[in-house]
Amino acid sequence: MNPPPDGLARTWARALFRGIGGRPAVLVELVFLLLWFLLFIRIDAAVGTDLAAADANALALRSAEHAVHIDIERSVNAWLTGNPVLAHAAVYLYRLYYVVVAGTLLWVFVRHAEVYRKVRRTMVAMTALVLPVYWAVPMAPPRTALPGAVDIVARYDILGQAGRESWTHPGHYTAMPSMHVGWSLWCAYAAWTALRGTHPRLALASWSFPLLMAADVLATGNHYVLDIAGSVALLAVSVVVASLWGRRDGSGKLPEWTWTTSVRGWSPGSDRRPRGGSRRFRASPDGSPPDGVSRSASCSRAAPRPSSCGAGGRTGRPRFSS
Repeated sequence: MNPPPDGLARTWARALFRGIGGRPAVLVELVFLLLWFLLFIRIDAAVGTDLAAADANALALRSAEHAVHIDIERSVNAWLTGNPVLAHAAVYLYRLYYVVVAGTLLWVFVRHAEVYRKVRRTMVAMTALVLPVYWAVPMAPPRTALPGAVDIVARYDILGQAGRESWTHPGHYTAMPSMHVGWSLWCAYAAWTALRGTHPRLALASWSFPLLMAADVLATGNHYVLDIAGSVALLAVSVVVASLWGRRDGSGKLPEWTWTTSVRGWSPGSDRRPRGGSRRFRASPDGSPPDGVSRSASCSRAAPRPSSCGAGGRTGRPRFSS
């Protein structure tokens, strides 16, 4: 039975301005994220402008890599230069990976509201933590600091001449850490957080994306091996910060999970009262469901009526409330 038009309008209004199903209000979330990233872009453009310091830091980093035999940037760049087809593909990945980042955020918001706040906090923490590093440690990329390195993105840029001109004169040097790898790591972390309880193989496979991006930024001459290590450290610290941030969840209390059950055959307009009910569980310190509470619509030992998990009944989805 479909809800009446006025009920549907109220549902949409609540989703836009108050939030629904454990999600934050859509309009508020959009405005917050838009303003936050505009601020990030503005500050990012203002840091890392000291070319002399950037070159000196790049030389020191290359010396450190050479000492431990991980200075592979020149060799992988030369290999990609000799493979134009792969070079074109690498440029597409480098330029368009933002689509994956935005799609991951939207997917978690729509399909996995129970972990959305957790992964969004991690994203915000990453952008806040990386800016002081860019300011304190400007770093020239291999494409400008390594003699003989080929700028693959400039050579095959899908954005055309305008993209090449802006790319070859960036005006700031922020190679450490690599945010291309950082955002890719965040995508994998978000997918792993959302899927590890229900689809562990898919959750594990999501980590192939940052591995591919790491190979991309190395071969295109945009980052060093230690830049990638810095990205891993950035994600790790951001996860800790986001966990501490969400531990109190604004009100000083941990969020709760509500598990609801119902019987087959009941509809919102029915006079028959459904069997089953709901139970509340305190969330884990990181905001995730406690052990025994499943995110999927499958039978769980947390269900209040085990008999309703058989052929004659079904369990509902856990509802996240904060």
